[in-house]
Amino acid sequence: MGIQLIEQARQLDIEKFVCVGTICAYPKFTPVPFKEDDLWNGYPEETNAPYGLAKKMLLVQLQAYRQQYGFNGIYLLPVNLYGPGDNFDPEFSHVIPAIIKKFVDAKRSGDKKVVAWGTGEVTREFLYVEDAAEGIVLATERYNNPAPVNLGAGQEIKVKDLAYLIKELVGFQGEIEWDTSQPDGQPRRRLDTSRAKEEFGFESKMSFEEGLANTIAGYERHK
Repeated sequence: MGIQLIEQARQLDIEKFVCVGTICAYPKFTPVPFKEDDLWNGYPEETNAPYGLAKKMLLVQLQAYRQQYGFNGIYLLPVNLYGPGDNFDPEFSHVIPAIIKKFVDAKRSGDKKVVAWGTGEVTREFLYVEDAAEGIVLATERYNNPAPVNLGAGQEIKVKDLAYLIKELVGFQGEIEWDTSQPDGQPRRRLDTSRAKEEFGFESKMSFEEGLANTIAGYERHK
């Protein structure tokens, strides 16, 4: 789909194309913090690789189109996003909405235990949805170079610590059981966000606890 959108934009002489890539494009064992220059230094984490590689090919296409046609396409690499309106479907949701749903539902039903995936020892970085939107707008207005740019908050948290923080914010009184038969995914994720700040003045603003509280409230309203 991305390939066809870029080609149609070129044919229609679109002034600028903003492509939103994925953190899953980075190699499995990228040095932390992830720098954009390390994007090609290894194969992505196996469970994300097909998706990550497909999205990374759009960067290659945009850079080739810039060189061959003078096509102004930029490529952004957002970290894991979260916020109100997230996808809370247990079949498809990512870690924050999945954990929020488990704790809120368990509290309402009076359950004494919540089961979480993996060991909880891996780390993730999260960017609030409104911060991400601001970053995309700023890049659209101010950035016109071929190099990819990370969008993130520049902080990581262990999934185990994330689970206990959400547990506290929800007010769930039961226990957490870790299902270690489920995959952890990439060992660590934290971005170097200096390029976004230098190139178009982007820094995240939302505090993590406030963002989580907003996301929990959004799910509770939805329920």
